[in-house]
Amino acid sequence: MSGTGLDKVVASADEAVADIIDGASLAVGGFGLCGTPMALIDALLAQGASDLSVVSNNCGVGDWGLGVLLQAKRIRRMTASYVGENKEFERQFLAGELEVELTPQGTLAEKLRAGGSGIAAFFTRTGVGTQVADGGLPLRYDGSGGIALASPPKEVRSFGAHEYVLEEAIRTDFALVHALRGDRHGNLVFNKSARNFSPLAAMAGAVCIAQVEELVEPGELDPDQIHLPGVFVHRVVEVGTDIEKRIERRTVRAAATGSES
Repeated sequence: MSGTGLDKVVASADEAVADIIDGASLAVGGFGLCGTPMALIDALLAQGASDLSVVSNNCGVGDWGLGVLLQAKRIRRMTASYVGENKEFERQFLAGELEVELTPQGTLAEKLRAGGSGIAAFFTRTGVGTQVADGGLPLRYDGSGGIALASPPKEVRSFGAHEYVLEEAIRTDFALVHALRGDRHGNLVFNKSARNFSPLAAMAGAVCIAQVEELVEPGELDPDQIHLPGVFVHRVVEVGTDIEKRIERRTVRAAATGSES
């Protein structure tokens, strides 16, 4: 495996994901379908790793993003905050084929950030008084409508006038992210909303693999514009700018009716 030392560039997406084994845990960047590391996901699909435990804001759609791994039955467990656009996800969950931990979006972001920052856990008001804190959320169904595995209760503690629930940080074996630009040292720049979860997912992975649209030499990125320093990134692969980018839900505004006076 190349991409060692300060020069972290590897020759291909296939090489970048070659050592991801069955049962590995992954943090995957992207927000909706923005910033999806599709080249790495396709390479992982071809590589064949299965029984994966994946943490991401969402699970893509049927034929895009993490949805392609889900369709191929490669994902055993999914931790996410939003799953509403994937019918196969719903089917597998209700059929008892997929374990799912639904997590409030801000909490999920902080769990990833904490994991990458060496913070074991934190207290938050989000989820207090609900099954997020009290336990009982379905993690896995039995295929007949019953709950085979439910979430356990979490510690709740009072600070001042409010109660807070204890949330554990997330660390994963690998992280897969997409960036607009990156240099050979692994410094990354993300594009707009693709930045929402990608730096956090990158930080949480013991090995972070970044696909970049444009690879530049060290020193070419303005230090003030770097969103994630290379210390968090271990492998970089250039995928170019001629790549497909999906829109999760396209909406249009109806044309105005009537005449003006």
